[in-house]
Amino acid sequence: MAKIEEYISIVGESVIDDLRLLAEKLKGKVIQHINSTPVGGGVAEILNCMVPLLRELGVDTRWDVIKGGEQFFEVTKKFHNALHGKVEEITQRDFEIFMETSRQNLENVNTYGDIVFVHDPQPIALIKEKSHNRWIWRCHIDVSNPNQKVWNFLKDFIITYDSAVFSAPSFSQRLPIRQFLISPSIDPLSDKNKELSQETIDSVLQKYNIPKDKPTITQISRFDRLKDPIGVIGVYQQVKRYIDCQLILAGGTATDDPEGLKVFEEVQEKAKQDRDIHILLLPQNDIEVNALQRASTVIIQKSIKEGFGLTVAEALWKAKPVVASNVGGIPLQIKHKYSGLLCHSIDGAAFAIKQLLNSPEYAKRLGENGREHIRNNFLLTRHLRDYILLFLSLYHEEDIVYL
Repeated sequence: MAKIEEYISIVGESVIDDLRLLAEKLKGKVIQHINSTPVGGGVAEILNCMVPLLRELGVDTRWDVIKGGEQFFEVTKKFHNALHGKVEEITQRDFEIFMETSRQNLENVNTYGDIVFVHDPQPIALIKEKSHNRWIWRCHIDVSNPNQKVWNFLKDFIITYDSAVFSAPSFSQRLPIRQFLISPSIDPLSDKNKELSQETIDSVLQKYNIPKDKPTITQISRFDRLKDPIGVIGVYQQVKRYIDCQLILAGGTATDDPEGLKVFEEVQEKAKQDRDIHILLLPQNDIEVNALQRASTVIIQKSIKEGFGLTVAEALWKAKPVVASNVGGIPLQIKHKYSGLLCHSIDGAAFAIKQLLNSPEYAKRLGENGREHIRNNFLLTRHLRDYILLFLSLYHEEDIVYL
């Protein structure tokens, strides 16, 4: 894990000095993060980077994880899909299962923090234990068009929090509590994003029998229908008619996502006739993810719905040309035709990829612009500053100016 001083070479000394000054104002406060899984997915990834750095800055930061059985996580996956606008049959029994597990977590999770920072719907009911402490609900989901039945159920909890945080302006909802816009970030010094030697990259390609003799299109994502891996195969098949290329679909599953293995098997079935499609169920190995992205010619992120899409930021940080769906938080990261290409369909994504493969100088320029955009807006140091200011705002509400 990198030390805070190591970020100076990337963001400058003044940024780190500001973090130290702000962190000093939180001395004596305990920040308690709570989510549903210690590994897998963007929330766990961010917390794994952020918690140690906050501690190093002198902020007493801790991280707890709720427990839940198979039924609970099946229900919360349905909630997740429904909040993204996907049609799901939500029954009264689903709400009962959610509350049964929530009651167990209320008994077993000690909400001791001066600030309790709850991530996403799974632990949302812990607010029932609210006493003198301050509570924040952090939504990492695109709730711009949520299933109203699920949203209204969750809203009864949300309105009892002190503040809510969303990742993009379009996700904001009408609520009687203060709302903050804080986009996620990547850690440029993590194993997933740091510079790698060509030898390391080549060894990963060799491990997975991926040749280097043709252009490579890659999507790195959990095997989730909302990431549309089947659609990615459709994009590749269109490009393949004109340009000899190969496809990598790589990712893992999360402990709170029971659909992952099923989607992985569907993708394998769809791709089994094509030796140029490489389907990789990766262990939690960030070096391999990093190497696969760096070995790619074009990165695609063809999500149907997306909370933010950190894999886009990761690819742009590596100065790779990216083709991504114009959904969720992705347009915050990609300005069309400047830092990447946005698409709305399989045909559109295929056209964009063909354009990049046929125009390597254009692809290179998009990648370079993308890297600078991520440096200026979506690195971990900015995220740390936003969170520290959020924590301080809970104790200085009278100083906030509403515009």
